[in-house]
Amino acid sequence: MKKMPIYSRKPPPSIAASPKPTRLLSRHNLHTRWQSIRHNRILFFIAGILLSSCLFFSWSVLYPKSKPLTQDIIDEAVLKTLSTKELPSKATKAAQTIMPSVVMVRAFKTVSDEKKNKDTKKGNGEEASLGTGVVVMEDGTTLTNYHVIAGSDRVEVVFYDGTIANAKVIAVHPHNDLAILKPEKLPDDLLPATLGSSAQLRYGEDVVAVGFPFGIGPSVTAGVISGLRREFTGENGAQLRNLIQFDAAINQGNSGGPLINSAGEVVGIVTALLNPSAVEKTFIGIGFAVTIESAGSAVGIPPF
Repeated sequence: MKKMPIYSRKPPPSIAASPKPTRLLSRHNLHTRWQSIRHNRILFFIAGILLSSCLFFSWSVLYPKSKPLTQDIIDEAVLKTLSTKELPSKATKAAQTIMPSVVMVRAFKTVSDEKKNKDTKKGNGEEASLGTGVVVMEDGTTLTNYHVIAGSDRVEVVFYDGTIANAKVIAVHPHNDLAILKPEKLPDDLLPATLGSSAQLRYGEDVVAVGFPFGIGPSVTAGVISGLRREFTGENGAQLRNLIQFDAAINQGNSGGPLINSAGEVVGIVTALLNPSAVEKTFIGIGFAVTIESAGSAVGIPPF
């Protein structure tokens, strides 16, 4: 029997491998596509302009151009602040600066049995002299008046945070009524005072005195410089010279405390008050302070 030829349905290799014919674009199709691309570019360009305009407008609204700063604008802002806010006074700011450096000084001396029996106010066989001091170094070095600790057997200081510590008298200068104390214990956050210069003081300049009048305090009083280079005879008969005269109220217990300027810098150590009455040593408007330069040189501290 004769076999039938078997034919493959695949096209011949030459036909299968041949590429499909490319359809050529007509001139009309090319023109249409070019018009479409050109139209889209114009739309994108217009959209970019609109977007840029929107961004610029938004920036102008959110961040308007500031006016040039003039003296009138500054004056107006200062006057508005003064009228709407209550600012602290110079005395307040100065007192806040010096307060952590001010200490109460208590000097004790032993009382004889005979004297103790005559005065029932004395206790534990001691009587105390009260004054003020100011810490001037980080190690606790404290300035005070010599007449506060003169003749004492024991001295203690009370710091701003309430810490009480015995103190050693490491230097004295009776002719300037000054003494230096060194406490045996210090608070963790002890802050020494900032020392200024009395050379810049002028008549009428604001000053503040901080101390413990009659043991009350720390108390703050404010006044002005009444005079410079004054002289005064101290309690021990010493002639004190180059003193600062001021009218901030002081009384017994203020001795040894700081006299500060409006910046809170120590410019003097309060040492005396003038009172024609020998019975009551109360303030009548005239106080004296040793300059901070004299205090430093007298007790061995380098000039400030």
